Amino acid sequence: MEIVPAAGESVGGSSLVEQASRLLQSELQPDAGKGAQAQARRLCYESSWHDHLRLAVREPAQLIAALELPNELIEPARQAARSFPLFAPWPYIARMKKGDPKDPLLRQVLPLADELSDQPGFVADPVGDGEARLSAGLLQKYAGRALLITTGACAIHCRYCFRRHYPYSEAPRSPDAWQPALDRIAADAAIEEVLLSGGDPLTLVDSHLAELANRIARIPHVRRLRIHTRLPIVIPQRVTSELLDWLRGTRLAPIMVVHANHAQEIDDATAGALSQLVDAGIPVLNQSVLLRGINDTASALIDLSRRLIDLRVMPYYLHQLDRVLGAAHFEMPIGRGLELIEAMRRALPGYAVPRYVQEVSGDEAKRVIG
Repeated sequence: MEIVPAAGESVGGSSLVEQASRLLQSELQPDAGKGAQAQARRLCYESSWHDHLRLAVREPAQLIAALELPNELIEPARQAARSFPLFAPWPYIARMKKGDPKDPLLRQVLPLADELSDQPGFVADPVGDGEARLSAGLLQKYAGRALLITTGACAIHCRYCFRRHYPYSEAPRSPDAWQPALDRIAADAAIEEVLLSGGDPLTLVDSHLAELANRIARIPHVRRLRIHTRLPIVIPQRVTSELLDWLRGTRLAPIMVVHANHAQEIDDATAGALSQLVDAGIPVLNQSVLLRGINDTASALIDLSRRLIDLRVMPYYLHQLDRVLGAAHFEMPIGRGLELIEAMRRALPGYAVPRYVQEVSGDEAKRVIG
């Protein structure tokens, strides 16, 4: 039931990937006319979310060429991608600045040689997913909540992902295979909220998700369904009428948690997708990760919160980096994080300041820092 991106599909003698690359490069040319830029962006965003997952960039040289970055980045990126592949859809790439290796969106997806060095304290399972496993695909860390690992597929491969080493092959892959996990949830009357996570649950087709949501809704003591996803940010076309229908189609209260780290990630199309969710009566929260070289300034975090609030999306969490193997170069000191939160408090109303938290393996709740 997962959508597995294919390397390329032939259409009219050239692959969709090649067409998308030409489209992106023509759109980003500074001397391109406004009409040409508008047409390119429209074509990019009118493609279906299925297509964007299939033709996402997986070869570092292609991404580097499309953004006119130095060729010396290619070989280190290829080496790092051997352990955790590059995967970046074109709608997200189109928000990156050409020729800028420090672009905050590029830095989230481009593999770097820094990922290959082992650092003390950085491990494959930094948040204790293995210890929290109740059955295949079912985790429980906190009272009253259970989490389903619905898929290993993602909208994008974030280089700091805390599940980049997770054994996704052990998760159920069909609706019937979920029954043991649902039976465990049904047997525990204290569980009132179920989280769909992954990977990214919205890489699955809506019919699959609707069936799973309906099965969960048949468990009397479950009251809420929470979806953790990056897709509305990365590929805003994923917010469809079918998605909204099944989210609102059960007795469960739906909550969506999206993931944006920088205001540059929220373009007009993404803003429109988020507005559709909110207009449908679905609470939308955002969680971010504090990342070196991406959002480690007060201005970056303040701009993000302002953008979110204007779209009626609540800033929820700012996470201290989970110390996953391969992501040490993203880590910021907690002391710096506290300074940034204080700067946000001075600049923003209280509701626009996310909670600064850290997930510690074995704890009964996330630790609020400061």
